[in-house]
Parts: sequence; C-alpha cells; structure tokens
Amino acid sequence: MSARYDFASDNVVGAMPEVMAALAEANAGAVSSYGTDGVSARAADLIRTLLDADAEVRFVASGTAANALTLAALAAPHEAVLCHEHSHVATDETGAPGFFGAGVGLTPLPGASGRIRLEALARALAEPDVSHHQSAAALSLTNATEYGVVYSSAEMSALTGPAKAAGLKIHLDGARLSNAVAAGFDITWLASLGIDIAVLGGTKAGSTPTEAIVLFDRALARRFDARLKHAGQLVSKGRFLAAPWIGMLETGAWTARAAHANAMAKRLAELMPFPIAHAVEANAVFVTIDEPTLARLHASGWFVYRFIDGSVRFMCNWSTTAEMVDELGAALAAL
Repeated sequence: MSARYDFASDNVVGAMPEVMAALAEANAGAVSSYGTDGVSARAADLIRTLLDADAEVRFVASGTAANALTLAALAAPHEAVLCHEHSHVATDETGAPGFFGAGVGLTPLPGASGRIRLEALARALAEPDVSHHQSAAALSLTNATEYGVVYSSAEMSALTGPAKAAGLKIHLDGARLSNAVAAGFDITWLASLGIDIAVLGGTKAGSTPTEAIVLFDRALARRFDARLKHAGQLVSKGRFLAAPWIGMLETGAWTARAAHANAMAKRLAELMPFPIAHAVEANAVFVTIDEPTLARLHASGWFVYRFIDGSVRFMCNWSTTAEMVDELGAALAAL
C-alpha cells in the first residue's frame, strides 16, 4: 500500500491554478533579469497594497533562505535573536541563521502553542550586556505559529512594544501568514507593530516555491540584493519567483485558499476521535496519539508526523477537500 501524504504538510501538493496561470502569463517575451523586470515590480506593488505599507520587497526560493538572510540583516555575528523554542528558525533551519549570519545566535524562549510567553521575553530583555554571551539584537515571531495558533494584533503588540523599547529589531516568520490573515489577523497592522522585516509565505499558501521578503525598514534594503546574490538567492529569472504573487493577490486566492484550508482543519477537528493538543485556529490539527496507534495509522496508508512536543500533526492545504477529511476521519475512527 502506497502512503498517502495528503495531511502530512501543506507543502506536499502542487500549486493552485491561479499561480500556474500567472506563471504562464509571465513566461512570454524577454525581460530584464535579477528581479528588475515589470513582473517583479507589479508583484511588489501588490504586496505593498496588501500591507498598506511603503516597503521594499524581494523574492527568494525558500523559507529557510528568507528567514536566515533576514535574521542575518538584523543581528551581528556577536549578537543573538530571541525566538520561540519550537520556532522554525530554532528547530528546522539546520543552523542556517547562524551560517548566513556568520555566527548569529538564537536564544529560545518558552510559551504555550508556539506563542512566546510575555514573562519569558521580559526576563530576556532584562539580561545585562555581558561580553561572554551573545546579547539580543532582534526578536523573531511566527504567525500562524508552528502549532497552528494565531497571534492577535494586540498579542503581537504586547511583545513587539517592549522589544522595540529595548532597541531590538523585529522579524516575522510568515510562512503561514495567509492562514493567520484568513483567521482574522489584520496584516495591515504589521508596519505599525514595528516589524522591521517580514517573510510572507507563498509556498505553503499554495504556490510554486517563492517567499516574499518585506523590508519595512527601507534602510535595510542597502546592499540587500548583494546579500541575496552572496547567498545564491538573487535568481536570474526573477519573474518566476514574483509571478505567483500576482496570481495569488490579484485574485484574492492567497487569503481565500487559506480560509478554505482553515475550514478543512476545523472540519477535521470536529471528526477527530483523539484529544486535540492545541487550539485549531489555522490549518493545523495537533492531537495526542500513542505510538502503537500512530503505527497503525501509518500501516493503513496515511502518513503524518509526530511533532516536537510529542503530538501528531495533521495539516490541511489549499486543495484539501471535504471528502478527503471525511475519509481520514473514518480511518481515525476505525483505529
């Protein structure tokens, strides 16, 4: 029996039709290279409109590159970035932030369901500068979090406010920001929240590989293209990283498809016969399943991952159907 990966992650399926249509349109003719073309300019304008902010925009091929390069722009090699202990930058980037940041450190902070606990941030901000450890230069937040819960604007402000007051720069990992927006997060608040750099996720939203780097602090754009080139991320045919955003944003699909994925996660949660470990606010359902039961689920053909906290993760995506959810729900009930 071949394994089914339908719910293993939101990056296991192909691209939404709006993306493929935009790529086909961008494929015609000869244009300038390295992101200086009209397609890239049009996509950047759409992102600025989405954010209601005058920001610099660049496009890269992976979330790891986007996160690592932006953190490297915010912290020096002798400094550190505060982040959640289970954030993607801390657990799933194979040391890329430190590599591209020439030694930039990560200081992990606790908090339920991937949201940083205010008291933990306060303690970290109160740490004195000591020459024998890497003092914090930036704070990295994730929305939606690794556990599929969503920061409200007020919750995010409660973290960014004291961090900015302490002189830190702010980074946002928005690999699943479309799902957070579909769940009610107001994306136009990012600039006023003091975010210096945000990564807008395209790949997990339903695109071919592309992530948008948004430099709210335009001063960070100085030599940023050289930073991209140095890291192998200044793609010569840049229009093919930018075009998907035209397809997703001009049609509204970036948010609409995320809303569908969120709705499918809620449907799955309603069918779930196992205890739910984290609130279902975006497109993920985390549940408590013991190892023998998980082995039986895998043996029945459905593959999903056990996550960092020991729970088992089920991810819905832009193409998940109600029929798929009901089929999985029946398989889980049979266990």
